[in-house]
Amino acid sequence: MSDFDHSHLDGRLLQLLIAVVEEGSITRAAERLGVTQSAVSHLLGKLRSIVGDPLVVKSGRGIVATVRAEALARDARHLLDEMRRFASADEFDPTRLHGTITIAANDFQRDLLLPPLLARLRKSAPRISLRVVPSDVPDADMLREERCQLVISPRPPDATDILHKRLFDDGYRVFYDGSQRAAPTSLEDYLAADHATVLYVPRRALDIDDELARQGILRRFAVTVPGFAAIPAFVRGSTLLATAPGLLAHGAMRGLAHADLPFPTSRLPMYMIWHLRHRHDPAHGWLRTALESVIPTLALG
Repeated sequence: MSDFDHSHLDGRLLQLLIAVVEEGSITRAAERLGVTQSAVSHLLGKLRSIVGDPLVVKSGRGIVATVRAEALARDARHLLDEMRRFASADEFDPTRLHGTITIAANDFQRDLLLPPLLARLRKSAPRISLRVVPSDVPDADMLREERCQLVISPRPPDATDILHKRLFDDGYRVFYDGSQRAAPTSLEDYLAADHATVLYVPRRALDIDDELARQGILRRFAVTVPGFAAIPAFVRGSTLLATAPGLLAHGAMRGLAHADLPFPTSRLPMYMIWHLRHRHDPAHGWLRTALESVIPTLALG
């Protein structure tokens, strides 16, 4: 560690570090920050002299962050949060917001909730943009490392620094091509069919399959896909069955016949999930309130 004046460490350097670590490229970091590559290289050199670490090293034709840089980036996110709170006005004004909100959601939640959410957000904050990333099976680090500000999922991570609130729950229905077959009328009929289902990364089945497996009931899968949006293409023109949340009848499964399952099952809950650091953040509270205001418009079954 050098005797560099640490008072020279500022928000620009923290943002630079985060951008370089997350992008893994000087070029992309420069594009993200709206500066030249030479400016990024210069500021990165300044930051190296403060922390006494190379921060990035060559890897093939590119670069990769050092372990120290990864740890510093996590700290930098927290420091920037504190700076924002320090500089924010007492009264929150969404019309002054300018930037990108990142929300993690899989295709069911994404298509159902996020288009109407964006419309509501931009009514009062027209300079806000929304970035959507897949949640797969969410983990706490997604929120700790600020890869997103909010996760929408039926599976909140089990961690003391992660908060969640139930948005709604939905019942499962069985979808099928009515020109090819009738709805299953019994458990035996249901299990005699071939099925299409969703298998999330990393190999996480739907809650209903976990529930059926606990009862010793196993479906026979003809195809597994990474999201509900891909299922209709396999079901149409076939005798396959697909078991999915009923709200998809108004979305991805529109046009397919659907019916009650021929046996009782638990309902699918849906939560919004965020990090403890945002508990009292007025901008984040505004985001959560806007998401909750979308729920009454849904045709919940």
